[in-house]
Amino acid sequence: MTTEQEQQLEQELKSVQMLGLHLPTDPRWVNLAEKDLEEILTDHAYCEQKAATSCISLIQQYPEKQDMVKELAPIVTEEWGHFRAVLSEMEKRGLKLGRQRKDEYVNELLKFQKKGGSREEALLEKLLVCALIEARSCERFRLLSLYINDKALRGFYHKFMISEAGHYRLFIDLAKQYAGEEKVKIRWQEYLTREAEIMEELELRGDRMH
Repeated sequence: MTTEQEQQLEQELKSVQMLGLHLPTDPRWVNLAEKDLEEILTDHAYCEQKAATSCISLIQQYPEKQDMVKELAPIVTEEWGHFRAVLSEMEKRGLKLGRQRKDEYVNELLKFQKKGGSREEALLEKLLVCALIEARSCERFRLLSLYINDKALRGFYHKFMISEAGHYRLFIDLAKQYAGEEKVKIRWQEYLTREAEIMEELELRGDRMH
């Protein structure tokens, strides 16, 4: 490994640590993703759509959490704007939105959620899953913003990276507000450990954002 490669690896590890993630994305992922932009952009578009609907679902399920409703309402608009931005980028490139595909990463995270608890406990689980998805998305958007060969897409994904970092922080802050810092700290570490295992278990695919 060259000195430059070592420095890049160190930067990636620091980025992952700042987000709390235990395992960095395999560096080959960007190379796989850019081989078929229509596929990765399609998956990205649906990820943004699902992020918006997740926020809507939280608002519908917990309307009494006024602070959360106030914080998530503009996120719904922002995420839907991101969906439209991805569609616009695809149109400019003559690419078409494909069918929505199964998100194995998210499905595995959902399996890890504790079941049968109180509404408050369920809220904590939902907020932490949202935070983790945003954190991993941020990490992968950062990789695209740095290493994808298409310079226009580097700038495109840099903006998404900044947005996802803010969303990750918001979900963590909301979890602490409603569940308490100590409970969040313990459960978050459990999620991070499981998420790293999921990342190792899943096939590395260039047509998936996660």
